[in-house]
Amino acid sequence: MISTTDLVKQYEETTALAGVSLEVPAGSVFGLVGPNGAGKTTLLSILAGLRAPTSGSVRIEAPSSSVAVLPDAPRFDPWLTGREVVELAAHLTDPGLGTAAIDRVLEDAGLAEAAGRKVGGYSRGMLQRLGIAATVVAGPTVMLLDEPASALDPVGRREVLDLVRRARGRATVVFSSHILADVQEVSDHLGILHKGRLLFQGDAAGLLDGRAEPVYLIRIRSGRPLAAAALADCPWVTSVAEEGDRDIRIRVSSIEDAERGIAGVLAQAGTAVISIQPQAPTLEDVFLEVTA
Repeated sequence: MISTTDLVKQYEETTALAGVSLEVPAGSVFGLVGPNGAGKTTLLSILAGLRAPTSGSVRIEAPSSSVAVLPDAPRFDPWLTGREVVELAAHLTDPGLGTAAIDRVLEDAGLAEAAGRKVGGYSRGMLQRLGIAATVVAGPTVMLLDEPASALDPVGRREVLDLVRRARGRATVVFSSHILADVQEVSDHLGILHKGRLLFQGDAAGLLDGRAEPVYLIRIRSGRPLAAAALADCPWVTSVAEEGDRDIRIRVSSIEDAERGIAGVLAQAGTAVISIQPQAPTLEDVFLEVTA
């Protein structure tokens, strides 16, 4: 649905994007992650047609009228009510859209009770919710969302993530976020941007299963310092971290060596062990590994 070829964006001495070639499958939820300054907003702005690349090309297999964009800090005319903002967005893209659809997106965004208020009095979080409602109201083919949950409380974040999840298959969604757990929860494809370069793109499950080192969480009843020291001496243990009062988290280079060796190492150290649990890899684990 979306592709770029050798996309470059240069601002005088600063290179915001350095040869980004992106492929976003139709109907996917594509999570774009990276530290501040990685080029996420620049890339989304170019995809939206709001900025021109220095070089390279962009192709979106959808008419421009079916591409919806949500900036990271949406702003609206303060004298309009929330309902009027969504009605205007609907009219610009689908004039025949009825009031039921507008009522539904306002409800989904948690703005039903505030729909009659002027948006000049909305909080930052309410403006973010209103931006989401205006973005999804006409059922666009492509949605480009820049940090859609950045200003929201936990309840608001959950509502936005649910909206994004429900769009899978009906629209192609590209969204950026610095909240890696959110991206991992709703994305089926991922892209990792770092210093303007695309370090990884592809299937989310494949990335998590194939890139991060295996992790084990060991809960100790007594003898934790001795256990941590013994584990650190093992050639197949790459890192050891003591957490809380009882836990040790280790990363290993080999699952087979870990499964054969952990129990024996702890027994030799004279440690009283409560549990040994393998931990599923997280996007944060992979992100730190890829960008190291």
